[in-house]
Amino acid sequence: MLKSELVSVSEKNVELKKQVRELTEKLRLAEQGKDQAQKQFLVLGEQHKAGPFGTVKGLRTNPTVVPGNSVNPRLAKMLEKVAVRKELIVALANSNVKGMLELWFTSIKKVGIPNYLVVALDDEIENFCNSNVVPVYKRDPDEGIDSIARTGGNHAVSGLKFRILREFLQLGYSVLLSDVDIIYLQNPFDHLYRDSDVESMTDGHNNMTAYGYNDVFDEPAMGWARYAHTMRIWVYNSGFFYIRPTIPSIELLDRVADRLSRQPNAWDQAVFNEELFFPSHPGYDGLHASRRTMDFYLFMNSKVLFKTVRKDAKLSKLKPVIIHVNYHPDKFPRMKAIVDYYVNGNQDALKSFPDGSE
Repeated sequence: MLKSELVSVSEKNVELKKQVRELTEKLRLAEQGKDQAQKQFLVLGEQHKAGPFGTVKGLRTNPTVVPGNSVNPRLAKMLEKVAVRKELIVALANSNVKGMLELWFTSIKKVGIPNYLVVALDDEIENFCNSNVVPVYKRDPDEGIDSIARTGGNHAVSGLKFRILREFLQLGYSVLLSDVDIIYLQNPFDHLYRDSDVESMTDGHNNMTAYGYNDVFDEPAMGWARYAHTMRIWVYNSGFFYIRPTIPSIELLDRVADRLSRQPNAWDQAVFNEELFFPSHPGYDGLHASRRTMDFYLFMNSKVLFKTVRKDAKLSKLKPVIIHVNYHPDKFPRMKAIVDYYVNGNQDALKSFPDGSE
């Protein structure tokens, strides 16, 4: 009888602890919904005095959400098998990009990256992945998404990823979102900082454009005040970014998905950057998400490769982590040439291509 009572008490304690955790999380989420920074900080930790000059550092890494496995049990079970340390590469694909997808997962396999997953947007891609022993996930039917998924082009499909990624984050997983026009040459998880909500590759092509610069606007009519200083940075690429399962990250996905649903002609990359960078101002509450720009020589866009790197004796010997053929419409032949150059060692593989598009 004593044993039975002890078991009963133990089970009640487990249930009470679970309820306390849930209530604590609800309280934290409620506080995060308010715009009072002081109260939000009190929820996250105790107050501290400011240290001596030069020693004060603000928090950049937001806490991760409590995983909600009930959101999508089937996906949760799959992620337990595929993910490594709660993170994985995720790509969306339909049959329109089948050739590029094959190059994409072949390069991943060659590098030896185990934690990747293709979200199949049609039956053909699901069957194609299964036949090539590629981890694949086909979502449950959703007419609002499926009609775009089956027939949509690059931009239309890109817009879907913000809605689909939400479930991954809710389940507590960090995602390295990847387009399929990317060749992998090293394991990207060995080169991430993981200190921000969003860590993204850039469309910039040098230190200034990639990491930001002071750009001076000249208006002669203003006389003495003719020069106005502006801060500029080239956009983050919404086809390759690492996103952690935090409240600001999920809010970012929600904001972008909502705008894209209401503005069908909007470009997902433009909306992604506007929501990530625009500050709070009258009539608008900006997103309080931390962000980091990836090294543009390691996470390289095709402008950097074809305009600069291939022509420079030293830079051409570097081995990038990934190369994203985002600046050129002739993606497939350039992807094959990149594999030929970096994997097969053909030094002439990149020479026949123009810097830009013809």
